[in-house]
Amino acid sequence: MIDRRTFTQTIGLGAAAAALPLAAAPDAAAAPAAGPDRPGRPAAPVVPAVAPGAHTAFADLKQVRAGVLDIGYAEAGPAHGPVVICLHGWPYDIHSFVDVAPLLADAGYRVIVPYLRGHGSTTFLSPTTVRNAQQSAIALDVIALMDALKIHEAVLAGFDWGARTAGVIAALWPRRVKALVPVSGYLITHVPSQKDPLPPKAEHTWWYQYYFATDRGRAAMETRQNRHDLCRLVWEEVSPTWDFDDATFERTAAAFDNPDYAAIVVHNYRWRLGLADGERRYDRYERLLAARPVITVPTVTLDPALDPFLSTTDGTGYRHFFTGPYEHRVLPGVGHDAPQEAPAEFARAVVDADRL
Repeated sequence: MIDRRTFTQTIGLGAAAAALPLAAAPDAAAAPAAGPDRPGRPAAPVVPAVAPGAHTAFADLKQVRAGVLDIGYAEAGPAHGPVVICLHGWPYDIHSFVDVAPLLADAGYRVIVPYLRGHGSTTFLSPTTVRNAQQSAIALDVIALMDALKIHEAVLAGFDWGARTAGVIAALWPRRVKALVPVSGYLITHVPSQKDPLPPKAEHTWWYQYYFATDRGRAAMETRQNRHDLCRLVWEEVSPTWDFDDATFERTAAAFDNPDYAAIVVHNYRWRLGLADGERRYDRYERLLAARPVITVPTVTLDPALDPFLSTTDGTGYRHFFTGPYEHRVLPGVGHDAPQEAPAEFARAVVDADRL
């Protein structure tokens, strides 16, 4: 889930990845994409309307060794098309983009949708690797994936953990990001701010985060039935109008049976609250992120109107973090899992961000 601080304010390893230079922290019906058409450019592709749930599976699932992981990912679209990497959140998986991917593929994009570490078929190469889920570690997984697939730059689009990961990459490695589509805007975690309490009603929405801070919560995540039921409850709470069926949830729930799932989820939330350490090898990245670097790449931010984690949906709380070409959009009637609840709108945002 997104950072708890967004209720009241927005706060702002593979060897190949480690060698990359860091950017200094700088000061409904079918419709054509709305991004600007510069002279000489082909017209923007039309992204048709599609009902959520029109697709149920990816045709092409692959594996690649990248950094410390063997990453499972779905791929769609032409092999030599411009690349879009779609990043899921928690408690979700690649199926959040099962309707988005074909829309973007039909628009000419090569779409890559990886399972994040601890999810689905993504596994660690070594049993001794720390099961670490701090934000820079997950971002470096994506950089390593891009290197393994020989992708120099891509449009990055995601929600929840995926939006944070995409934002981290855009902030630290902007040359790898052609454009950005983050649901809920600027989600880079500022750990010191996480220690400040929120109003009680806001804290209540984050119940699972505090649950995971206890041994009881860890045990629940390690128990298959409890994990399944907890994740389903979160789906229901954060997407109040999404009438998903059992089959839709179960397709995603299969990704929770990864042997490292509980460790990764629990560490992510404990680290963000300052209750678990990260690894020293990521310290230099976290120091840069603690300075709340601005994002300079072209960006379209999306705020789902019914997402309970957002105090407002006008984007003003995080607008100053985006200094490049920019648009903000609100998704009416949509909850937290924006790409799965509103696939056409999400795909249009990707196309438009690419043309800013």
